[in-house]
Amino acid sequence: MTDTLRIALAQLNPAVGDVDGNVAKVLAARSEAAEAQADLMIASELVIDGYPPEDLVLRPAFQDDVARGVAAVARETADGGPAVVLGASHVEDGRLFNAAHLIDRGTVRHTRLKHDLPNYGVFDEKRVFCPGPLPGPVPFRDALLGIMICEDMWSGEVTECLEENGAEIMVVLNGSPFDVENVARRMNQAVARVTECRLPLIYVNQVGGQDELVFDGASFVLDASWALCSQLPSWSPSVVTTTWHRLETGWSCESGLIAAEPDRLESMYRALVTGLADYVAKNGFAGVLIGLSGGIDSALSAAIATDALGSDRVWCVMMPSRYTSQESLDDATACAGLLGTRLDSVPIHGAVDALDGMLASHFAGRDPNEAEENIQARSRGMVLMALSNKFGHMVLSTGNKSEMSVGYATLYGDMCGGFSVLKDVYKTDVYRLAHWRSSHSGDGFLGPAGPVIPASIITKAPTAELRANQKDQDSLPAYEVLDDILGRLVEQEMTFDEIAAGGHDRALVEEVWTMLMRAEYKRRQAPPGVRITPRAFGRDRRYPVTNRFRR
Repeated sequence: MTDTLRIALAQLNPAVGDVDGNVAKVLAARSEAAEAQADLMIASELVIDGYPPEDLVLRPAFQDDVARGVAAVARETADGGPAVVLGASHVEDGRLFNAAHLIDRGTVRHTRLKHDLPNYGVFDEKRVFCPGPLPGPVPFRDALLGIMICEDMWSGEVTECLEENGAEIMVVLNGSPFDVENVARRMNQAVARVTECRLPLIYVNQVGGQDELVFDGASFVLDASWALCSQLPSWSPSVVTTTWHRLETGWSCESGLIAAEPDRLESMYRALVTGLADYVAKNGFAGVLIGLSGGIDSALSAAIATDALGSDRVWCVMMPSRYTSQESLDDATACAGLLGTRLDSVPIHGAVDALDGMLASHFAGRDPNEAEENIQARSRGMVLMALSNKFGHMVLSTGNKSEMSVGYATLYGDMCGGFSVLKDVYKTDVYRLAHWRSSHSGDGFLGPAGPVIPASIITKAPTAELRANQKDQDSLPAYEVLDDILGRLVEQEMTFDEIAAGGHDRALVEEVWTMLMRAEYKRRQAPPGVRITPRAFGRDRRYPVTNRFRR
Protein backbone atom coordinates (compact mmCIF):
# COMPACT_ATOMS: atom_id res chain seq x y z
CA MET A 1 0.00 0.00 0.00
CA THR A 2 1.21 3.51 -0.83
CA ASP A 3 1.99 5.45 2.34
CA THR A 4 3.61 8.54 0.81
CA LEU A 5 2.45 10.77 -2.04
CA ARG A 6 4.02 13.83 -3.60
CA ILE A 7 1.34 16.12 -5.03
CA ALA A 8 2.16 19.22 -7.07
CA LEU A 9 -0.13 22.24 -7.21
CA ALA A 10 0.08 23.92 -10.63
CA GLN A 11 -1.14 27.52 -10.44
CA LEU A 12 -1.17 28.56 -14.12
CA ASN A 13 -2.28 31.48 -16.30
CA PRO A 14 -4.29 30.03 -19.22
CA ALA A 15 -5.65 32.09 -22.12
CA VAL A 16 -9.21 31.53 -23.25
CA GLY A 17 -9.30 29.75 -26.60
CA ASP A 18 -5.57 29.06 -26.78
CA VAL A 19 -5.87 25.30 -26.39
CA ASP A 20 -2.38 24.53 -27.73
CA GLY A 21 -0.81 27.21 -25.55
CA ASN A 22 -2.69 26.02 -22.47
CA VAL A 23 -1.65 22.41 -23.12
CA ALA A 24 1.96 23.60 -23.39
CA LYS A 25 1.65 25.36 -20.00
CA VAL A 26 0.22 22.22 -18.40
CA LEU A 27 3.01 20.07 -19.81
CA ALA A 28 5.70 22.56 -18.78
CA ALA A 29 4.29 22.54 -15.25
CA ARG A 30 4.22 18.74 -15.34
CA SER A 31 7.93 18.76 -16.23
CA GLU A 32 8.58 20.90 -13.14
CA ALA A 33 6.52 18.49 -11.07
CA ALA A 34 8.48 15.56 -12.49
CA GLU A 35 11.78 17.19 -11.49
CA ALA A 36 10.37 17.47 -7.97
CA GLN A 37 9.50 13.74 -8.12
CA ALA A 38 5.77 14.37 -7.85
CA ASP A 39 3.35 11.47 -8.26
CA LEU A 40 0.43 13.74 -9.20
CA MET A 41 0.00 17.28 -10.48
CA ILE A 42 -3.25 19.22 -10.05
CA ALA A 43 -4.16 22.12 -12.36
CA SER A 44 -7.13 24.50 -12.28
CA GLU A 45 -10.70 24.54 -13.56
CA LEU A 46 -11.09 24.53 -17.38
CA VAL A 47 -7.34 25.07 -17.75
CA ILE A 48 -7.38 23.58 -21.25
CA ASP A 49 -10.18 25.89 -22.43
CA GLY A 50 -9.13 28.97 -20.48
CA TYR A 51 -11.56 30.33 -17.92
CA PRO A 52 -14.22 31.57 -18.34
CA PRO A 53 -14.80 30.53 -21.98
CA GLU A 54 -18.38 31.89 -22.05
CA ASP A 55 -20.26 31.02 -25.26
CA LEU A 56 -17.06 30.05 -27.07
CA VAL A 57 -17.40 26.68 -25.38
CA LEU A 58 -20.64 26.04 -27.31
CA ARG A 59 -18.83 25.89 -30.67
CA PRO A 60 -18.39 22.26 -31.83
CA ALA A 61 -15.01 23.08 -33.38
CA PHE A 62 -13.78 24.44 -30.03
CA GLN A 63 -15.09 21.38 -28.21
CA ASP A 64 -13.12 19.20 -30.64
CA ASP A 65 -9.96 21.25 -30.00
CA VAL A 66 -10.36 20.84 -26.23
CA ALA A 67 -10.81 17.07 -26.58
CA ARG A 68 -7.64 16.93 -28.67
CA GLY A 69 -5.86 19.00 -26.03
CA VAL A 70 -6.83 16.58 -23.28
CA ALA A 71 -5.68 13.68 -25.47
CA ALA A 72 -2.33 15.44 -26.03
CA VAL A 73 -1.76 15.68 -22.28
CA ALA A 74 -2.76 12.04 -21.89
CA ARG A 75 -0.18 10.92 -24.47
CA GLU A 76 2.58 12.65 -22.52
CA THR A 77 1.69 10.81 -19.31
CA ALA A 78 2.61 7.50 -20.98
CA ASP A 79 6.21 8.26 -19.92
CA GLY A 80 5.45 7.05 -16.39
CA GLY A 81 5.89 10.51 -14.88
CA PRO A 82 3.37 12.39 -12.76
CA ALA A 83 -0.33 11.81 -13.31
CA VAL A 84 -2.39 14.95 -13.92
CA VAL A 85 -5.76 16.20 -12.68
CA LEU A 86 -6.97 19.05 -14.87
CA GLY A 87 -10.12 20.90 -15.85
CA ALA A 88 -11.63 20.90 -19.34
CA SER A 89 -15.01 21.14 -20.99
CA HIS A 90 -16.30 17.69 -21.85
CA VAL A 91 -19.01 16.38 -24.17
CA GLU A 92 -20.81 13.25 -23.04
CA ASP A 93 -23.95 11.80 -24.63
CA GLY A 94 -24.43 15.02 -26.56
CA ARG A 95 -24.34 17.20 -23.43
CA LEU A 96 -21.65 19.68 -22.42
CA PHE A 97 -20.10 19.55 -18.94
CA ASN A 98 -17.49 21.36 -16.91
CA ALA A 99 -15.23 18.41 -16.08
CA ALA A 100 -12.12 17.32 -14.22
CA HIS A 101 -10.04 14.49 -15.66
CA LEU A 102 -7.55 12.28 -13.85
CA ILE A 103 -4.99 11.38 -16.52
CA ASP A 104 -2.36 8.72 -15.92
CA ARG A 105 -0.13 6.39 -17.92
CA GLY A 106 -1.33 7.51 -21.32
CA THR A 107 -5.06 7.73 -20.83
CA VAL A 108 -7.92 9.49 -19.06
CA ARG A 109 -8.58 7.19 -16.12
CA HIS A 110 -11.47 9.02 -14.49
CA THR A 111 -13.74 11.97 -15.25
CA ARG A 112 -15.77 13.92 -12.74
CA LEU A 113 -18.45 16.45 -13.75
CA LYS A 114 -19.16 19.72 -11.97
CA HIS A 115 -22.37 19.31 -10.00
CA ASP A 116 -23.08 22.79 -8.63
CA LEU A 117 -23.11 25.34 -11.45
CA PRO A 118 -22.91 28.98 -10.28
CA ASN A 119 -25.43 31.37 -11.78
CA TYR A 120 -24.92 34.69 -9.99
CA GLY A 121 -22.65 37.72 -10.17
CA VAL A 122 -20.10 37.19 -12.95
CA PHE A 123 -21.04 33.51 -13.31
CA ASP A 124 -23.64 32.13 -15.72
CA GLU A 125 -22.49 28.54 -16.16
CA LYS A 126 -26.05 27.22 -16.40
CA ARG A 127 -26.17 29.03 -19.73
CA VAL A 128 -23.56 26.72 -21.25
CA PHE A 129 -23.06 23.63 -19.06
CA CYS A 130 -25.22 20.79 -17.81
CA PRO A 131 -24.89 19.84 -14.13
CA GLY A 132 -23.23 16.54 -13.38
CA PRO A 133 -24.42 14.01 -10.81
CA LEU A 134 -23.18 13.98 -7.26
CA PRO A 135 -19.67 12.50 -7.58
CA GLY A 136 -17.91 9.65 -5.87
CA PRO A 137 -14.18 9.57 -5.11
CA VAL A 138 -11.59 8.37 -7.63
CA PRO A 139 -8.72 6.02 -6.80
CA PHE A 140 -5.12 7.08 -7.23
CA ARG A 141 -2.12 5.13 -5.89
CA ASP A 142 -4.12 3.52 -3.08
CA ALA A 143 -5.66 6.87 -2.08
CA LEU A 144 -9.22 8.00 -2.77
CA LEU A 145 -9.44 11.56 -4.09
CA GLY A 146 -12.63 13.57 -3.66
CA ILE A 147 -12.46 15.78 -6.74
CA MET A 148 -14.61 18.92 -6.75
CA ILE A 149 -14.78 21.80 -9.22
CA CYS A 150 -14.94 25.31 -7.72
CA GLU A 151 -18.60 25.93 -6.77
CA ASP A 152 -18.89 22.30 -5.63
CA MET A 153 -16.92 23.38 -2.54
CA TRP A 154 -19.19 26.32 -1.71
CA SER A 155 -21.97 24.17 -0.30
CA GLY A 156 -21.71 21.07 1.81
CA GLU A 157 -23.66 18.69 -0.44
CA VAL A 158 -20.82 17.52 -2.70
CA THR A 159 -18.32 17.31 0.16
CA GLU A 160 -20.75 15.23 2.21
CA CYS A 161 -21.34 12.84 -0.69
CA LEU A 162 -17.61 12.36 -1.27
CA GLU A 163 -16.87 11.84 2.43
CA GLU A 164 -19.69 9.32 2.81
CA ASN A 165 -18.32 7.36 -0.13
CA GLY A 166 -14.83 7.06 1.29
CA ALA A 167 -12.84 10.05 -0.03
CA GLU A 168 -9.56 10.57 1.83
CA ILE A 169 -8.19 13.78 0.30
CA MET A 170 -10.40 16.57 -1.04
CA VAL A 171 -9.14 18.14 -4.27
CA VAL A 172 -10.72 21.35 -5.57
CA LEU A 173 -10.04 22.77 -9.06
CA ASN A 174 -10.87 26.47 -9.20
CA GLY A 175 -11.37 29.45 -11.44
CA SER A 176 -12.07 31.80 -8.53
CA PRO A 177 -11.95 35.48 -9.55
CA PHE A 178 -10.39 38.01 -7.24
CA ASP A 179 -12.27 40.72 -5.44
CA VAL A 180 -11.34 42.43 -2.21
CA GLU A 181 -13.72 40.23 -0.20
CA ASN A 182 -13.31 36.88 -1.97
CA VAL A 183 -9.92 35.82 -0.60
CA ALA A 184 -11.32 35.59 2.93
CA ARG A 185 -14.62 34.09 1.72
CA ARG A 186 -12.98 31.20 -0.12
CA MET A 187 -10.74 30.34 2.83
CA ASN A 188 -13.77 30.40 5.14
CA GLN A 189 -15.62 28.04 2.80
CA ALA A 190 -12.65 25.67 2.65
CA VAL A 191 -12.37 25.64 6.44
CA ALA A 192 -16.10 24.94 6.69
CA ARG A 193 -15.80 21.91 4.38
CA VAL A 194 -12.79 20.56 6.26
CA THR A 195 -14.69 21.02 9.52
CA GLU A 196 -17.64 19.05 8.15
CA CYS A 197 -15.72 16.13 6.65
CA ARG A 198 -12.55 16.10 8.79
CA LEU A 199 -10.46 15.51 5.65
CA PRO A 200 -7.52 17.48 4.24
CA LEU A 201 -8.21 19.74 1.27
CA ILE A 202 -6.14 20.87 -1.73
CA TYR A 203 -7.32 24.10 -3.38
CA VAL A 204 -5.79 25.03 -6.77
CA ASN A 205 -6.70 28.35 -8.36
CA GLN A 206 -5.54 29.99 -11.59
CA VAL A 207 -3.81 33.36 -11.97
CA GLY A 208 -3.97 36.12 -14.57
CA GLY A 209 -6.48 38.36 -16.29
CA GLN A 210 -9.36 37.53 -18.61
CA ASP A 211 -11.33 40.53 -19.84
CA GLU A 212 -12.79 42.13 -16.66
CA LEU A 213 -11.84 39.27 -14.36
CA VAL A 214 -8.55 38.77 -12.57
CA PHE A 215 -7.44 35.64 -10.73
CA ASP A 216 -5.01 35.86 -7.84
CA GLY A 217 -3.99 32.21 -7.45
CA ALA A 218 -3.17 31.92 -3.73
CA SER A 219 -3.67 28.13 -3.94
CA PHE A 220 -3.38 26.31 -0.63
CA VAL A 221 -3.52 23.06 1.33
CA LEU A 222 -5.43 22.62 4.60
CA ASP A 223 -4.83 19.65 6.86
CA ALA A 224 -7.72 17.81 8.50
CA SER A 225 -7.10 19.92 11.61
CA TRP A 226 -7.62 23.16 9.58
CA ALA A 227 -3.87 23.91 9.68
CA LEU A 228 -2.51 25.76 6.64
CA CYS A 229 0.17 23.43 5.29
CA SER A 230 1.03 25.29 2.10
CA GLN A 231 0.11 28.60 0.46
CA LEU A 232 1.28 29.50 -3.04
CA PRO A 233 2.16 33.10 -3.93
CA SER A 234 -0.59 35.41 -5.07
CA TRP A 235 -0.47 36.95 -8.54
CA SER A 236 2.19 34.74 -10.13
CA PRO A 237 2.22 31.34 -11.84
CA SER A 238 3.77 28.73 -9.58
CA VAL A 239 4.28 24.98 -9.30
CA VAL A 240 4.79 23.74 -5.74
CA THR A 241 5.10 20.10 -4.70
CA THR A 242 3.74 18.95 -1.35
CA THR A 243 4.52 15.73 0.53
CA TRP A 244 1.78 13.57 2.03
CA HIS A 245 1.91 10.66 4.48
CA ARG A 246 -0.72 8.10 5.39
CA LEU A 247 -1.14 8.02 9.17
CA GLU A 248 -3.50 5.98 11.33
CA THR A 249 -5.85 8.96 11.32
CA GLY A 250 -5.66 9.44 7.54
CA TRP A 251 -3.59 11.40 5.04
CA SER A 252 -1.55 14.34 6.32
CA CYS A 253 0.46 16.98 4.44
CA GLU A 254 3.88 18.12 5.57
CA SER A 255 4.24 21.84 6.23
CA GLY A 256 5.78 23.57 3.23
CA LEU A 257 5.88 26.92 1.49
CA ILE A 258 3.51 29.47 3.01
CA ALA A 259 3.79 32.63 0.95
CA ALA A 260 2.96 35.94 2.60
CA GLU A 261 -0.51 37.21 1.76
CA PRO A 262 -0.65 40.78 0.38
CA ASP A 263 -2.69 43.31 2.31
CA ARG A 264 -5.83 44.88 0.82
CA LEU A 265 -4.19 47.80 -0.98
CA GLU A 266 -1.37 45.70 -2.40
CA SER A 267 -3.86 43.09 -3.62
CA MET A 268 -5.93 45.80 -5.29
CA TYR A 269 -2.90 47.31 -6.98
CA ARG A 270 -1.56 43.95 -8.15
CA ALA A 271 -5.00 43.04 -9.47
CA LEU A 272 -5.03 46.19 -11.59
CA VAL A 273 -1.49 45.56 -12.87
CA THR A 274 -2.25 41.92 -13.66
CA GLY A 275 -5.56 42.69 -15.36
CA LEU A 276 -4.06 45.36 -17.61
CA ALA A 277 -0.90 43.39 -18.40
CA ASP A 278 -2.86 40.33 -19.53
CA TYR A 279 -5.48 42.34 -21.44
CA VAL A 280 -2.75 44.01 -23.48
CA ALA A 281 -0.65 40.86 -23.93
CA LYS A 282 -3.45 38.41 -24.70
CA ASN A 283 -5.03 40.82 -27.21
CA GLY A 284 -1.73 41.66 -28.91
CA PHE A 285 -1.59 45.43 -28.43
CA ALA A 286 1.73 47.20 -28.92
CA GLY A 287 1.25 49.27 -25.78
CA VAL A 288 -1.13 51.85 -24.33
CA LEU A 289 -1.91 55.51 -24.92
CA ILE A 290 -2.93 57.66 -21.95
CA GLY A 291 -4.21 61.22 -21.88
CA LEU A 292 -2.06 62.56 -19.03
CA SER A 293 -3.87 65.56 -17.57
CA GLY A 294 -1.89 66.25 -14.44
CA GLY A 295 -4.73 64.82 -12.33
CA ILE A 296 -4.72 61.85 -9.96
CA ASP A 297 -6.70 59.42 -12.14
CA SER A 298 -4.51 59.66 -15.22
CA ALA A 299 -1.36 59.64 -13.07
CA LEU A 300 -2.37 56.45 -11.26
CA SER A 301 -3.45 54.86 -14.55
CA ALA A 302 -0.05 55.69 -16.03
CA ALA A 303 1.74 54.23 -12.99
CA ILE A 304 -0.26 51.00 -13.21
CA ALA A 305 0.37 50.79 -16.96
CA THR A 306 4.10 51.31 -16.50
CA ASP A 307 4.26 48.65 -13.78
CA ALA A 308 2.29 46.28 -16.02
CA LEU A 309 4.01 46.88 -19.35
CA GLY A 310 7.25 48.80 -18.80
CA SER A 311 7.86 52.47 -19.54
CA ASP A 312 8.74 51.82 -23.19
CA ARG A 313 5.19 50.60 -23.93
CA VAL A 314 3.35 53.50 -22.27
CA TRP A 315 2.79 56.66 -24.32
CA CYS A 316 1.43 59.67 -22.48
CA VAL A 317 -0.12 62.62 -24.27
CA MET A 318 -0.97 66.04 -22.84
CA MET A 319 -3.84 67.77 -24.65
CA PRO A 320 -4.09 71.26 -23.17
CA SER A 321 -7.02 73.59 -23.76
CA ARG A 322 -7.41 77.24 -22.81
CA TYR A 323 -8.55 76.11 -19.33
CA THR A 324 -5.54 73.87 -18.63
CA SER A 325 -3.45 75.35 -15.85
CA GLN A 326 0.33 75.57 -15.91
CA GLU A 327 0.27 73.56 -12.68
CA SER A 328 -1.41 70.68 -14.52
CA LEU A 329 1.11 70.82 -17.35
CA ASP A 330 3.99 70.84 -14.87
CA ASP A 331 2.51 67.95 -12.88
CA ALA A 332 1.94 65.83 -16.00
CA THR A 333 5.49 66.47 -17.15
CA ALA A 334 6.89 65.57 -13.73
CA CYS A 335 4.82 62.38 -13.58
CA ALA A 336 5.95 61.18 -17.01
CA GLY A 337 9.53 61.97 -15.99
CA LEU A 338 9.29 59.84 -12.85
CA LEU A 339 7.74 56.99 -14.82
CA GLY A 340 10.19 57.27 -17.69
CA THR A 341 7.43 57.24 -20.30
CA ARG A 342 7.20 59.07 -23.58
CA LEU A 343 5.26 62.34 -23.27
CA ASP A 344 3.94 64.39 -26.16
CA SER A 345 1.74 67.47 -26.28
CA VAL A 346 -1.11 67.92 -28.74
CA PRO A 347 -2.99 71.16 -27.94
CA ILE A 348 -6.70 70.98 -28.75
CA HIS A 349 -7.38 74.73 -29.13
CA GLY A 350 -7.69 74.50 -32.90
CA ALA A 351 -10.13 71.60 -32.85
CA VAL A 352 -12.27 73.21 -30.15
CA ASP A 353 -12.36 76.56 -31.94
CA ALA A 354 -13.29 74.86 -35.21
CA LEU A 355 -16.15 72.95 -33.62
CA ASP A 356 -17.35 76.02 -31.73
CA GLY A 357 -17.42 77.87 -35.03
CA MET A 358 -19.24 75.05 -36.82
CA LEU A 359 -21.93 75.04 -34.13
CA ALA A 360 -22.13 78.78 -33.48
CA SER A 361 -25.30 79.38 -35.49
CA HIS A 362 -27.04 76.46 -33.81
CA PHE A 363 -25.93 77.48 -30.30
CA ALA A 364 -26.73 81.17 -30.82
CA GLY A 365 -28.83 82.69 -28.02
CA ARG A 366 -28.06 79.90 -25.56
CA ASP A 367 -25.75 80.15 -22.57
CA PRO A 368 -22.60 77.98 -22.59
CA ASN A 369 -23.03 74.71 -20.64
CA GLU A 370 -21.74 71.15 -20.66
CA ALA A 371 -22.14 70.98 -24.45
CA GLU A 372 -19.16 73.30 -24.91
CA GLU A 373 -17.26 71.56 -22.10
CA ASN A 374 -17.77 68.16 -23.69
CA ILE A 375 -16.47 69.39 -27.05
CA GLN A 376 -13.11 69.66 -25.31
CA ALA A 377 -13.31 66.14 -23.85
CA ARG A 378 -14.38 64.70 -27.20
CA SER A 379 -11.59 66.52 -29.01
CA ARG A 380 -9.14 64.80 -26.67
CA GLY A 381 -10.78 61.46 -27.31
CA MET A 382 -10.48 62.03 -31.05
CA VAL A 383 -6.76 62.81 -30.73
CA LEU A 384 -6.07 59.68 -28.72
CA MET A 385 -8.06 57.45 -31.05
CA ALA A 386 -6.28 58.91 -34.10
CA LEU A 387 -2.89 58.11 -32.56
CA SER A 388 -4.16 54.64 -31.63
CA ASN A 389 -5.31 53.99 -35.20
CA LYS A 390 -2.00 55.17 -36.63
CA PHE A 391 0.42 53.44 -34.26
CA GLY A 392 -1.48 50.46 -32.80
CA HIS A 393 -1.43 51.41 -29.12
CA MET A 394 -4.63 50.82 -27.17
CA VAL A 395 -6.21 53.88 -25.55
CA LEU A 396 -6.46 53.43 -21.79
CA SER A 397 -9.34 55.43 -20.36
CA THR A 398 -8.78 56.80 -16.88
CA GLY A 399 -12.20 57.27 -15.26
CA ASN A 400 -12.90 55.83 -11.81
CA LYS A 401 -15.94 54.07 -10.32
CA SER A 402 -17.20 57.17 -8.50
CA GLU A 403 -17.39 59.10 -11.77
CA MET A 404 -18.88 56.20 -13.70
CA SER A 405 -21.48 55.70 -10.98
CA VAL A 406 -22.93 59.17 -11.27
CA GLY A 407 -22.22 59.87 -14.94
CA TYR A 408 -19.46 62.42 -14.32
CA ALA A 409 -17.81 61.42 -17.59
CA THR A 410 -18.16 62.30 -21.27
CA LEU A 411 -19.35 59.72 -23.76
CA TYR A 412 -16.94 59.55 -26.71
CA GLY A 413 -14.61 61.81 -24.76
CA ASP A 414 -12.76 60.74 -21.61
CA MET A 415 -14.76 57.47 -21.72
CA CYS A 416 -13.28 56.40 -25.06
CA GLY A 417 -10.71 53.63 -25.07
CA GLY A 418 -10.19 49.90 -25.19
CA PHE A 419 -9.82 49.31 -21.45
CA SER A 420 -10.50 51.21 -18.21
CA VAL A 421 -8.10 50.16 -15.50
CA LEU A 422 -9.79 52.21 -12.72
CA LYS A 423 -13.36 51.33 -13.72
CA ASP A 424 -14.04 49.49 -10.43
CA VAL A 425 -11.95 51.76 -8.16
CA TYR A 426 -13.73 54.42 -6.12
CA LYS A 427 -12.07 57.83 -6.00
CA THR A 428 -11.11 57.52 -2.34
CA ASP A 429 -9.31 54.26 -3.20
CA VAL A 430 -7.60 56.01 -6.11
CA TYR A 431 -5.92 58.27 -3.54
CA ARG A 432 -5.10 55.34 -1.24
CA LEU A 433 -3.52 53.40 -4.11
CA ALA A 434 -1.50 56.42 -5.20
CA HIS A 435 -0.16 56.79 -1.66
CA TRP A 436 0.58 53.04 -1.52
CA ARG A 437 2.50 53.06 -4.82
CA SER A 438 4.50 56.06 -3.63
CA SER A 439 6.09 53.90 -0.94
CA HIS A 440 6.22 50.53 -2.72
CA SER A 441 7.89 49.36 -5.91
CA GLY A 442 7.12 45.68 -5.48
CA ASP A 443 8.51 42.50 -6.97
CA GLY A 444 7.31 41.89 -10.48
CA PHE A 445 6.55 45.52 -11.32
CA LEU A 446 8.18 46.76 -14.52
CA GLY A 447 8.06 50.43 -13.56
CA PRO A 448 10.74 52.39 -11.70
CA ALA A 449 11.27 51.91 -7.99
CA GLY A 450 10.30 54.67 -5.61
CA PRO A 451 7.64 57.39 -5.91
CA VAL A 452 6.24 57.75 -9.43
CA ILE A 453 3.35 60.16 -8.78
CA PRO A 454 4.31 63.70 -7.75
CA ALA A 455 3.01 64.69 -4.33
CA SER A 456 1.41 67.80 -5.82
CA ILE A 457 -0.92 65.59 -7.91
CA ILE A 458 -2.06 63.66 -4.84
CA THR A 459 -2.72 66.74 -2.71
CA LYS A 460 -4.47 69.11 -5.12
CA ALA A 461 -8.24 69.33 -5.52
CA PRO A 462 -9.51 67.22 -8.44
CA THR A 463 -10.77 69.11 -11.50
CA ALA A 464 -11.79 68.31 -15.07
CA GLU A 465 -10.54 71.76 -16.21
CA LEU A 466 -13.28 72.16 -18.79
CA ARG A 467 -14.18 75.67 -17.62
CA ALA A 468 -12.54 78.38 -15.57
CA ASN A 469 -11.85 77.56 -11.89
CA GLN A 470 -13.75 74.25 -12.15
CA LYS A 471 -13.56 71.70 -9.32
CA ASP A 472 -15.21 68.27 -9.10
CA GLN A 473 -16.90 69.30 -5.88
CA ASP A 474 -18.81 72.00 -7.79
CA SER A 475 -20.96 69.18 -9.22
CA LEU A 476 -20.52 66.34 -6.74
CA PRO A 477 -20.52 65.80 -2.97
CA ALA A 478 -17.15 65.35 -1.30
CA TYR A 479 -15.75 62.03 -2.52
CA GLU A 480 -15.58 60.62 1.01
CA VAL A 481 -19.34 61.17 1.30
CA LEU A 482 -20.17 60.16 -2.26
CA ASP A 483 -18.17 56.92 -2.12
CA ASP A 484 -19.72 55.88 1.17
CA ILE A 485 -23.22 56.43 -0.23
CA LEU A 486 -22.34 54.64 -3.47
CA GLY A 487 -20.90 51.67 -1.61
CA ARG A 488 -24.15 51.33 0.32
CA LEU A 489 -26.28 51.69 -2.82
CA VAL A 490 -24.22 49.56 -5.20
CA GLU A 491 -22.41 46.90 -3.17
CA GLN A 492 -24.82 46.62 -0.23
CA GLU A 493 -28.16 47.43 -1.95
CA MET A 494 -29.31 49.39 1.12
CA THR A 495 -32.51 51.45 1.20
CA PHE A 496 -32.56 55.23 1.44
CA ASP A 497 -33.75 55.05 5.06
CA GLU A 498 -30.97 52.62 6.01
CA ILE A 499 -28.33 54.87 4.47
CA ALA A 500 -29.80 57.96 6.11
CA ALA A 501 -29.75 56.14 9.45
CA GLY A 502 -26.00 55.74 8.92
CA GLY A 503 -25.55 59.49 9.04
CA HIS A 504 -26.22 60.71 5.49
CA ASP A 505 -28.73 63.33 4.42
CA ARG A 506 -31.66 61.49 2.88
CA ALA A 507 -32.17 64.08 0.13
CA LEU A 508 -28.54 63.67 -0.89
CA VAL A 509 -28.92 59.89 -0.94
CA GLU A 510 -31.90 60.22 -3.27
CA GLU A 511 -29.96 62.63 -5.48
CA VAL A 512 -27.03 60.20 -5.75
CA TRP A 513 -29.44 57.34 -6.53
CA THR A 514 -31.01 59.41 -9.32
CA MET A 515 -27.61 60.15 -10.83
CA LEU A 516 -26.66 56.48 -10.50
CA MET A 517 -29.75 55.30 -12.36
CA ARG A 518 -29.55 58.04 -14.98
CA ALA A 519 -25.97 57.12 -15.89
CA GLU A 520 -26.70 53.48 -16.76
CA TYR A 521 -26.82 54.28 -20.49
CA LYS A 522 -23.29 55.66 -20.28
CA ARG A 523 -21.96 52.62 -18.43
CA ARG A 524 -23.41 50.35 -21.11
CA GLN A 525 -21.10 52.07 -23.60
CA ALA A 526 -18.00 52.10 -21.40
CA PRO A 527 -14.96 49.92 -22.12
CA PRO A 528 -14.28 46.85 -19.99
CA GLY A 529 -12.13 47.27 -16.91
CA VAL A 530 -10.58 45.30 -14.06
CA ARG A 531 -13.07 43.97 -11.53
CA ILE A 532 -11.85 44.26 -7.93
CA THR A 533 -15.08 44.66 -5.91
CA PRO A 534 -17.89 42.16 -5.33
CA ARG A 535 -20.26 44.37 -7.39
CA ALA A 536 -18.59 45.78 -10.47
CA PHE A 537 -20.65 47.49 -13.15
CA GLY A 538 -21.34 45.15 -16.06
CA ARG A 539 -21.59 41.43 -15.44
CA ASP A 540 -22.06 41.82 -11.68
CA ARG A 541 -24.67 44.57 -11.73
CA ARG A 542 -27.07 44.37 -14.67
CA TYR A 543 -29.62 47.15 -14.37
CA PRO A 544 -31.93 48.14 -17.23
CA VAL A 545 -31.21 51.40 -19.02
CA THR A 546 -34.92 52.18 -19.35
CA ASN A 547 -35.90 52.10 -15.70
CA ARG A 548 -38.44 54.24 -13.81
CA PHE A 549 -37.86 52.71 -10.38
CA ARG A 550 -36.78 55.54 -8.11
CA ARG A 551 -37.58 54.48 -4.55
